[in-house]
Amino acid sequence: MASAEHIARRLQRLEWATRYRPVHIQTLLLGNLAPREDADYLYSPRGEFRGEAAQLLRAVGISFAGKPAEAAHAEFQAAGFFLAHILECPLKNGDSSTDETAILLREHLPSLASRIRRSLKPGRVILVTELPLSAVQDILALSLNCPVVLDEGKPFLFGPTGREASFSRFRELLAPAKGN
Repeated sequence: MASAEHIARRLQRLEWATRYRPVHIQTLLLGNLAPREDADYLYSPRGEFRGEAAQLLRAVGISFAGKPAEAAHAEFQAAGFFLAHILECPLKNGDSSTDETAILLREHLPSLASRIRRSLKPGRVILVTELPLSAVQDILALSLNCPVVLDEGKPFLFGPTGREASFSRFRELLAPAKGN
């Protein structure tokens, strides 16, 4: 059972994300789990854009320095991007690299697939976070009604563990989408 505080925080983040959800999602960027801090959460109205939020905005080519959060969010939305996570709530311990976390991620894939097919209906899904290979294979096996795009068989990585080549391939992949 989740605490009242946990549920309130989840509902607040859901409200933030829903505000900037495109009518037609061209590209669903899929992460493993939502960040703990609001400043790392892309849709936070505070506009600090650290961690995951900053990395994703840079990766899609949206400048956020000196601009209000609402402007960066609107630009992300206008490009047809939407960010979701397999686990929409951060883990209490904050460690996403445990076997327990991998099991939890895999257990949530059926509900994620249903959400993607029935509600989000993106043109494509791009994995943008480190995931166990078994989870990647499970995602590929899901019937999402759209292609799942990977970086040479792995998710795209932009953070400190990311590779510059991965970032470049991601930007090339998005170039036609941003031109529309």
